[in-house]
Amino acid sequence: MTRTVYVNGEYLPETEATISIFDRGFLMADAVYEVTSVLGGKLIDFEGHAVRLKRSLDELDMAEPCTKDELLDIHRKLVEVNDIDEGLIYLQVTRGSDGDRDFVFPSADTKPTIVLFTQNKPGLADSPAAQKGAKVISIEDIRWGRRDIKTVQLLYPSMGKMMAKAAGADDAWMIEDGYVTEGTSNNAYIVKYGKIITRPLSNDILHGITRKAVLRLAEEAQMEIEERLFTIDEAKDADEAFTTSASAFVMPVVEIDGAQLGNGTPGTIAKRLREIYLDESLKAAI
Repeated sequence: MTRTVYVNGEYLPETEATISIFDRGFLMADAVYEVTSVLGGKLIDFEGHAVRLKRSLDELDMAEPCTKDELLDIHRKLVEVNDIDEGLIYLQVTRGSDGDRDFVFPSADTKPTIVLFTQNKPGLADSPAAQKGAKVISIEDIRWGRRDIKTVQLLYPSMGKMMAKAAGADDAWMIEDGYVTEGTSNNAYIVKYGKIITRPLSNDILHGITRKAVLRLAEEAQMEIEERLFTIDEAKDADEAFTTSASAFVMPVVEIDGAQLGNGTPGTIAKRLREIYLDESLKAAI
């Protein structure tokens, strides 16, 4: 079945969707994106994604393509026409096209490009991977310095995923100056003596929407949280670990660089946080 996608104000069959070859998202990775999960036909954490999108656009001095209300309408329309019960909505905004390639930004009146499409993911909430837990490896973090801006510069994270695959693992955690920054597409956490430990927010990591929600829910559940740097050796010695992201929610980690965590199965805190997050997110979905 052909999906209906959204491109610059039009709902189109995916086979008819086009943008200019001079679009700066294509030529310069001059673009930002968001991914919003859909559960039960409703949007999870839409407000958080909309706020972060605006922040990313502002940080890059990029124009907003539409209002937040219009963006919500587009999301809901795509969910409806594509009959998405569980899945994802990908949104990308680029600086647009001035009709040629140039390192200099196009004129201020150049319209940004906005594209949205859905991905149907039955069983997204009841993930077999979450029941088993993920294995990760560590790799050097050589990305640019503004990881807090959610740009489409994803070549190295993609390479990291492939390094993990080649090593028989599921993902990679990146290391900078001896400390874990984050996963290739998620925020990273360890648990020691019942305490949740995760890197504090800065330009070094993405300000995860799911991260924010999970830490709030953990605090409400009276779990102990410490935001600080941690090493990969400390992670391998942890009692348990997990990651958070919009598409995988809370994902337990059971092995790091070949070192088994705990008894090699998802830890109790990670499992509980996943349960709480899904429960509360479904209640708040729009």
